[in-house]
Amino acid sequence: MKAFLLAPLLALLTLPALAHVTLETQQAVAGSGYKAVLRVPHGCDGSPTTSVRVLLPEGFRLAKPMPKAGWQLSTVKKAVVPFDNHGTTVREDVSEIEWRGGNLPDDFYDEFVFRGTLPAQAGETAWFKVVQKCVRGETRWDEIPVADSKPAKPATGVKLTPPASPAHSH
Repeated sequence: MKAFLLAPLLALLTLPALAHVTLETQQAVAGSGYKAVLRVPHGCDGSPTTSVRVLLPEGFRLAKPMPKAGWQLSTVKKAVVPFDNHGTTVREDVSEIEWRGGNLPDDFYDEFVFRGTLPAQAGETAWFKVVQKCVRGETRWDEIPVADSKPAKPATGVKLTPPASPAHSH
């Protein structure tokens, strides 16, 4: 009976954790293709969001952002250790994606989407740092949690799992 009464209270206490920019899917197979859906739940202290910039983690490859009506889209590339992509040697790759020039009021929610290939190190977390600019101010969602810490402005991450073992058939 007590657990039943505590459940609504616990639900309310966990709501602030949803107040930051997060990824819709927070666990995926290391080295796999990944569709990232960044969820932006509010502006900056009541001010509308005008730019969302994501800094991609080391090892995230071949990022392709989805255009968004009403927003200008740009990417930044940097030199990488060369790798093969279907017979083409890739020497530079996207390291940042930015949607800017839009207007997302504080009372509304939106999503920003891109795809790419996750880093290959299973057991790690790939951290995506986000800079949210608003009409007044900005919020840097870039703090990496250490151990059981709960940063005030956490980056959003994807836990990289090992590939599933093939089923044994008899």
